[in-house]
Amino acid sequence: MSPISTTAAPDGTELATYRWDSAAVDRRGVYILHGLSEYAGRYDRLARWLNARGWQVAAHDHRGHGRSGGRRAALRQADDLVADAVPQIAAFARELGRPPVLLGHSMGAAVAALIALRRLTALQGLVLCSPPFKVRVPRWLRAALNLLADVAPDLGLRHKLATPRLSHDKAAVAAYHADPLVNRALTGRLARFIDLGGREALERAPTLAVRTLLLVAGDDSVVDPAGSREFAERAPAGQLEMRWYDAAWHELFNETPELAAPVYADLENWLAALDTPVADRPIAAAADHIP
Repeated sequence: MSPISTTAAPDGTELATYRWDSAAVDRRGVYILHGLSEYAGRYDRLARWLNARGWQVAAHDHRGHGRSGGRRAALRQADDLVADAVPQIAAFARELGRPPVLLGHSMGAAVAALIALRRLTALQGLVLCSPPFKVRVPRWLRAALNLLADVAPDLGLRHKLATPRLSHDKAAVAAYHADPLVNRALTGRLARFIDLGGREALERAPTLAVRTLLLVAGDDSVVDPAGSREFAERAPAGQLEMRWYDAAWHELFNETPELAAPVYADLENWLAALDTPVADRPIAAAADHIP
């Protein structure tokens, strides 16, 4: 695992930060934003894979997650996750001497999309993996979370969210369940952020101004892949590339080797082409990648 340190969020909440350093001379970087209930340390494999290809990698645990402070899965303000992330990404950019690629998974992809679409900091590129633009939540749970968001926004409920279908890799799922830093809680305010953040991302999709790779698990039971399809359809032609993996489940980077291999290959090819001017790259509408 990477060296871990701490820093303070804008409101003083302690955030656990991670670094995976590459020996490459070229200071290219990827900043990772993790998903709901997990933490950045679960991306050690991906980070080391990026290191091996010359990318510096940084990340932090969202407040209320992993090793960071704050009540589990709770927010003080609706936009805390965005406000926490922007200074971390900007600091990493200053260290690199250039904007990084921002890579978000699931809830982290919603945060990443809002940062890019609101143009809150400079980015070299954007990778969205299994974003929750539309979420598959049982009706009873959605009603309960909406009520809690109004009357008790910090009260947590234990969620299940189809965890056996995170990955076809049984070892990865078992590790998720056994990990003491995984806290499967969800508060009303956080649920509302994910819901409203997904809606905002879809509304703002036509204004996307960052080269974007959208990675979609076609058999996702946690988020609705239709949300990614809609985002891709609304994004400017030539700005976004979507890759759809029909048989894959939610955690694309933690899938079985045969299912994960094309995901890593697509990411590698897309990253390698980032320095190519748009005019010199093959032009394809986002819809060309939609099944």
